[in-house]
Amino acid sequence: MAQAALVLGGGGFIGTHLVERLKREEYRVIAVDLKKPEFGESAADEFVVADLRDQEVVRKLFEQRFDEVYQLAADMGGAGFVFTGEHDADILHNSATINLNVLRYGRESGNMGTVFYSSSACIYPEHNQLDPENPNCAEDSAYPAAPDSEYGWEKLFSERLYLAFARNYGVPVRIARFHNIFGPLGTWQGGREKAPAAMCRKVAEIEDGGEIEVWGDGEQTRSFLYIDECLDGVRRLMQSDFAGPVNIGSEEMVTINNLVGMVADIAHKKIGVKHVSGPLGVRGRNSDNALIREKLAWASSAPLADGLAKTYAWIEEQVERAK
Repeated sequence: MAQAALVLGGGGFIGTHLVERLKREEYRVIAVDLKKPEFGESAADEFVVADLRDQEVVRKLFEQRFDEVYQLAADMGGAGFVFTGEHDADILHNSATINLNVLRYGRESGNMGTVFYSSSACIYPEHNQLDPENPNCAEDSAYPAAPDSEYGWEKLFSERLYLAFARNYGVPVRIARFHNIFGPLGTWQGGREKAPAAMCRKVAEIEDGGEIEVWGDGEQTRSFLYIDECLDGVRRLMQSDFAGPVNIGSEEMVTINNLVGMVADIAHKKIGVKHVSGPLGVRGRNSDNALIREKLAWASSAPLADGLAKTYAWIEEQVERAK
């Protein structure tokens, strides 16, 4: 009999790809989200449109048995959403409520199986990420805690919540801190998109020789992990006995200016950059993969340019359709 998986946040970018991955591995999959996938149909055996902040919704979900639960649902977005301060109350309330409901009713039902929680690199202290060339994002650097956003604080709280349920109630948990996951089928406009999608959209929208806007001086550094490699790491973690938290990210660090140049090369365009004020987040961030190599013998291997090429092709198609 096929294993059963529940994907919460299954209508989002990572959730949509995860459902497809699990179906290829012959799982029976139920996906739940506030809305169905924005791009195409879900591969799930059943897609439930529901609000996971509603206790009764979550209680009913766990009336059936799941071997694995993937908790990806959160109120989130890119820097233009997370760092303005305008959405802090919703980010904290909505995401924490979902996690509280999932753990309470999953545990009480006895039907939850192993639960994966998607945390974020945003939990790392801002003071460890001031040097763009040498950020410290090793897992053990998370404390003393000082995230740079309420999004990061909620993720850190929820990590502790899952680990407490593991200690006190024996709930098998796996926790990964994602570092800037990107790829096709992700949000590419509207303010919640992340840097790779935003740069791909901006380059696709302008003619050769044009100019795009970049927040700050563009020398802030990041690493970006393509979605397929992210899911490789997630599945490796779920098949292990290691709870985490563990980074799942790339160690190929680039400046945002570098990122723009890479996208421009892919598009075969010469692009000018206008630096403007805007929400920036930390000055430098890069995944430290020492622990995941030690515990799971995993590390990302695909060059950033490969994933950007696939993502740009897809976003260019969306831009053309939107004209």
